[in-house]
Amino acid sequence: MKHTYKVSILSLFLITTIIACTATPEKTVEQSPVQATVLVNDYPTRDRVEYVLNCVAQHGGLTYITQYACGCKIDKIAEKLTFTEFESAKTFTYLSKGQTGDAGAVFRDPAQSKDLRTRLKQAESAAEKSCFVK
Repeated sequence: MKHTYKVSILSLFLITTIIACTATPEKTVEQSPVQATVLVNDYPTRDRVEYVLNCVAQHGGLTYITQYACGCKIDKIAEKLTFTEFESAKTFTYLSKGQTGDAGAVFRDPAQSKDLRTRLKQAESAAEKSCFVK
């Protein structure tokens, strides 16, 4: 009797899930460039975790406070930069470090690189002030 009950509940759950998935049409919202908004959750989880772990390491190790503050920090950055902009800024930063002269000029000097690196620094600075209690 218990086995039949479990199978019935599982079957009901699966049928409900299948019906819900097929019954709800996908909503496509067309937005004009003026209405476009930045999604705070467009950062992949892997990249968020990587950022938080690096931040925790820079702030003295894993404690509840540093973990929370670093999670807050990446959320604040995500409000200001899309993931594509964040990724590009980090890439420009990594590629221009340690490269002096003409070797680093390709990554350091373009206007896009300067703009993205500046915006990332400003976002990180504002997030640091907002999330970390001093």
